[in-house]
Amino acid sequence: MVEVIVLFVSALLTVMIRHIARKKELLDIPNERSSHTTPTPRGGGLAIVITFYGALLYFLIEQKIDPALFWGLMSAVPIVLVSLVDDVVSLHAKTRLAVQSIAALLALYALRDHLVLDFYLFRLEGYATVPILFLAIVWLTNLYNFLDGIDGYAGAEAVFVAWGAYLFFPSELLLVLGFSVLGFLLFNWQKASIFMGDVGSAFLGFVFAIFAIYFSDKPGALWIWLVLLGLFWFDATLTLYRRYKKGEKLLKAHKNHAYQRIVQAGFSHQKTVVWGMVINLTGLVLLWMVDSTVWIVPIALFWMVVLYRIVRYVDSQKDFYRGE
Repeated sequence: MVEVIVLFVSALLTVMIRHIARKKELLDIPNERSSHTTPTPRGGGLAIVITFYGALLYFLIEQKIDPALFWGLMSAVPIVLVSLVDDVVSLHAKTRLAVQSIAALLALYALRDHLVLDFYLFRLEGYATVPILFLAIVWLTNLYNFLDGIDGYAGAEAVFVAWGAYLFFPSELLLVLGFSVLGFLLFNWQKASIFMGDVGSAFLGFVFAIFAIYFSDKPGALWIWLVLLGLFWFDATLTLYRRYKKGEKLLKAHKNHAYQRIVQAGFSHQKTVVWGMVINLTGLVLLWMVDSTVWIVPIALFWMVVLYRIVRYVDSQKDFYRGE
């Protein structure tokens, strides 16, 4: 019942935000780096945030959530606020990074009893994990923002990851998160009538990092999250490395991510998203077959090879090093 309400409220809020954004002319204006061609309302991710946090408060009142997880997820509030401002008046990257760092530290403090990195063959626990987890939170927050560049992509990925993670970490909150995004996704599918904006993408990246840390006790949990989020983190990380190797300014906007280049090569936004979800589902099936057995390690490593081969296919359609 909660999920149905969340879906309805998220969709309703998305329509309301779209109307306000149009009235206030809060539009994403196309430029040479854009993958869209018409001015489009942005900030729709706020519907996801409000809906999810509303459900989160309900779970707290009903005592259906661990306070540690509650406060870990609430640590995203500073990111929501700075991202909301950034969607209206563009902020410097250093300002956003500073706020994200503060939010990450708050989250790690809230989750101090859940600081585990389980590689299956060995584990790191406690404060020794803090530097790695801090970087992971900040990176996932930003890379999710980087991968929000075509209609439906970030939204579909969020629904997949939330519901896919539920199969391994059965928390109703993951189902709720998926439905809160689905309500927005109804209006973000090609051709999108509203964009998520930083307020949605940065929030989702941060929240997935928090869930991954909280549910880190399960054997091989790290590998599960690496596969579930593989389509996004692999593309973002490899692209960052390639741009560094190419000598580009890393803070400069670009369209060199694999999902952007395949669109430049002729794929529609919808076709790109559908194929992305097919790839995701293939990885999920492999995970489901091995679950928490020792086989999860070679499966995860194999999946990274698969992702690399997919990027190489994209290279054959639109070469990275030849520019845009």
